[in-house]
Amino acid sequence: MVNEQIRDKEVRLIGANGEQLGIVSAREAQKLAREAEMDLVKVAPMAKPPVCKIIDYGKFRYEQARKEKEARKKQKIIEIKEVRLSPNIDSNDLNTKISAARKFIQKGNKVKVTLRFRGREMSHMNNSRHILEDFAGQLSDIAVVDKPSKVEGRSLVMFLSEKR
Repeated sequence: MVNEQIRDKEVRLIGANGEQLGIVSAREAQKLAREAEMDLVKVAPMAKPPVCKIIDYGKFRYEQARKEKEARKKQKIIEIKEVRLSPNIDSNDLNTKISAARKFIQKGNKVKVTLRFRGREMSHMNNSRHILEDFAGQLSDIAVVDKPSKVEGRSLVMFLSEKR
């Protein structure tokens, strides 16, 4: 809230240089802000009494936008990459998939390992769990199992992420 939008009876006022001016009425605070040719901005609305500051509102908004932009820059977006396997996968194909998953994990992404079943393979779902266990075992030096293997429809799914 800015200037005339502030409807509280009294507010804790902070001056333009950051000094405490004490608890004053909202009208008095607005008068002081006008005299300094600045704006009265409510910075802590939930406090008792609310805290208002005499500042240049345009500059205040600009600084806030810059801080938010800086915070977004420092965020790291983690993607989930998927590796699909089948129950009758050959060892060389499995090694290729493991090396692909290793690259994903080293880049800082999470890996979703999906073991897909088709037709009659569905009846041997439990016999194929060892493929996912071997997959996780091969990557145990750089990855940990986030979510253990579980059945989702026609597939077994497991999530791996980088070791901390």
